[in-house]
Amino acid sequence: MTWRPQIGDPSIMGWITVAFYFSTALISAFCAVHNKNDRTGFRFWGLFALFLLLLGINKQLDLQSFFTEVGRIIAREEGWYGKRRTVQFVFVIFVFCIGLTAVGTAWWLLKNDWSRFILPLTGFLLLITFIVIRAASFHHVDLFLKWNPAGVRMNWLFELGGTGIVFGGALVEMMRRGNHRKGAK
Repeated sequence: MTWRPQIGDPSIMGWITVAFYFSTALISAFCAVHNKNDRTGFRFWGLFALFLLLLGINKQLDLQSFFTEVGRIIAREEGWYGKRRTVQFVFVIFVFCIGLTAVGTAWWLLKNDWSRFILPLTGFLLLITFIVIRAASFHHVDLFLKWNPAGVRMNWLFELGGTGIVFGGALVEMMRRGNHRKGAK
């Protein structure tokens, strides 16, 4: 096995992305705390904080490479390495279905407050799209993510864009909660 626990993306953009994940997780945790009397808001923002924290940790531990390598080893040992594209396709569909289920569950749970959470859910969709694309790990998909028109890589747009939209949604929530408290006085 060639995977080792080490910094997965030691570049400046890698560290900026990790910092952005962690700062967005932190502001999401603040939103959860500020919504402690609102069960829906508390759960929503708490889950987002956890999700973003895990994405930040994964960004630098590169755990998906570990799982890819373990999968490759198992495929070779079990004799189905030649059919790995089919397994990859099924895995991508599985990850996509999990994301779709998460969005559907969120819509069902938030149906009365949908507009309140539209920004972070949009960011979540962008992040899930990025995760599905990365999970595909097909050569032409990797080329697309590394494509950099005007010096901006496509994976930065997906990853930082999705996280930024969630961050913006958290700021809106913090301002809404602040205005709500001022109105209560």
